[in-house]
Amino acid sequence: SSGINAEYGGGMGIDLEVAKSLQRSLQKQGMKFKLNTKVMSAERTADGIKVIAENKKGKQEEITSDVLLVCIGRRPFTDNLGLDNIGVAVDKRGKIPVNERFQTNIKNIYAIGDVIDGPMLAHKAEDEGIICVEGMVGGVPHINYDCVPSVVYTHPEVAWVGKSEEAVKEAGIPYKVGTFPMAANSRSKTNQDTDGIVKVIAHKETDRLLGIHIVCSVAGELINEAALAMEYGASAEDIARVCHAHPTVSEALKEACVAAYAGKAINF
Repeated sequence: SSGINAEYGGGMGIDLEVAKSLQRSLQKQGMKFKLNTKVMSAERTADGIKVIAENKKGKQEEITSDVLLVCIGRRPFTDNLGLDNIGVAVDKRGKIPVNERFQTNIKNIYAIGDVIDGPMLAHKAEDEGIICVEGMVGGVPHINYDCVPSVVYTHPEVAWVGKSEEAVKEAGIPYKVGTFPMAANSRSKTNQDTDGIVKVIAHKETDRLLGIHIVCSVAGELINEAALAMEYGASAEDIARVCHAHPTVSEALKEACVAAYAGKAINF
């Protein structure tokens, strides 16, 4: 199969080092990536589906496949809802602008989830729904979007919460990085499932966690410990000093945090 992407495999917000790690894993499984390549046309033929792709130099090639999966991103589904009939404002991308209480420009109409700004994730929308209704009945609505995790359900999985190294660097925040390879994790070795890495980004001066990125078979499960820690303002040392059961894949997160705060992991 072939993956046709822009700069590298992954999704919005993914860390570049982590994206490259995933790409290497998928290439070992036989996947081919054609980067900086755009699809010019696709048609069904007697031999399958014929795709014409063009690289950034303008060179075209023909790819034949059994199945073509079109993934061009998502857009808010706000057309034909009758919003214009009642005067609800929509921006040029089709999203509904809201305030911190999720109110639209019409104060008794609220909007959450995929039709407003932010990542189009079910768990983000669910939390917004709860917080929105709590605000309606007098609560103080608050959601930390830096602590909303993202997961790519490949094998190995990729998961992250917080900022990528590129975003931290662009913001001019002083930072340090700790990494730990799954190849050094006992449970992963026992399971013969050692592809992947854990990458922890912490503030260079305060040690506060800024972003955690995981590539491994159970990254989508591990990321929730990271999200909990970041929600409570934890430092890399905080996770590093929590006793993790052995042998478990979660020890890789602890080791990466040790590397971030102390400069070196214990078991690598």
